Amino acid sequence: MDSMALLLAATLSAGTVLAIAALGLLINEKAGVVNLGAEGMMLCAAIAGFATVVHTGNTWLGFAAGMAAGALLAALFGLLVIWLNTNQYATGLALSLFGTGFSAFLGIRYVQEKLPEQTQYAVPFLSDMPFLGIALFRHHPMVYIAAGLAVGLIWFLGSTRAGLVLRSVGESPESAHALGYPVRRIRLAAVVAGGALCGLAGAYVSVIYTPLWVEGMIAGKGWIALALTTFATWRPARVLLGAYLFGGVTMLQFHLQSQGVNVPPQFLTMLPYLATIVVLVLISRNPVWIRVNMPGSLGKPFYPGS
Repeated sequence: MDSMALLLAATLSAGTVLAIAALGLLINEKAGVVNLGAEGMMLCAAIAGFATVVHTGNTWLGFAAGMAAGALLAALFGLLVIWLNTNQYATGLALSLFGTGFSAFLGIRYVQEKLPEQTQYAVPFLSDMPFLGIALFRHHPMVYIAAGLAVGLIWFLGSTRAGLVLRSVGESPESAHALGYPVRRIRLAAVVAGGALCGLAGAYVSVIYTPLWVEGMIAGKGWIALALTTFATWRPARVLLGAYLFGGVTMLQFHLQSQGVNVPPQFLTMLPYLATIVVLVLISRNPVWIRVNMPGSLGKPFYPGS
C-alpha cells in the first residue's frame, strides 16, 4: 500500500514539471504562436534557478530567476518571429539548440555544487491520513500551484475579456486587428508569459525535483510538454491530466525496477517517449478533431496591413 502511495506521489511531482511547461506553451499556441524552444528555455532556467539558490539559499528566488530566464529567451524568440517574421519552427529549434549549449557552458562550475537542505512540506492533519496523506498532502507547494494554474487558465480563457481577445488573436489575427486590437503586442505578451512558465518548470526540475545540476537534465521534458498541448487538444484541464499520465509513465519505470521486474532498463527509460508517440499517432487518426480544437492561425505569421 505504501509503495502505491509513493508511486502516486512521485507521479504528481513528475507531472508538475510537464504541466507547468505545457500550460505555458498552451498560452503561446492560443495566441497562434508555436514555440519549439521549450527544451532550451527550460535548461537555461534550470541553471539560472540552481545557481541562484546556490548563492542565496532561497528557493523562491531560484524560481523567480528561472522565470526571468525563460521570459527573456521567449521575448527574444517573440521579437524574431512576431516583428521580424522569421519562421516560427526554425527559430524555435534554434532557440532549443542555443539553450542546450548555453546552459551547458554556464553550468560547468555548478556540476559539483549542492543545494541547502530542503524544507519538508506537509498539509496539517491531512498529511497524517493513511495512503492519501503520503500520496497527496506531502508535496512542495509548486505541485498545488500547478493545479491552480490550470484552473486559473480555464477561467481566464473562458470567462474574461482578455482571454477572449487572446483566443480571437489565435483564431483570426486579421479580424482582431480590424477591430483595433494590437495583435503583435498581444502575441508577444502571450509568448513571454508562456516562456516564464517554461522557466518556472525548468527551475523546479533543478531546485526541487532533482536538486542538482547536470548538463541536459531536462532530458526531453520540453518536447513532451509540447506534445501535451496537442494531446490535450489545447484545453488546460486535459493538459493537467495528460501531464500526470506521462508523469506516471515516467515514474513507472523506477517502480518496476524497485519491484525487481526483469525488464531491460533501456526499454523502461524509453517508456515516456514511446507513450508520447503512441498518443500522437492515435490523435492523428482523427484530423477533424484536431482541426476543430486547434487555433485557426497556429504557426502562421501575421503581417499588419496585408
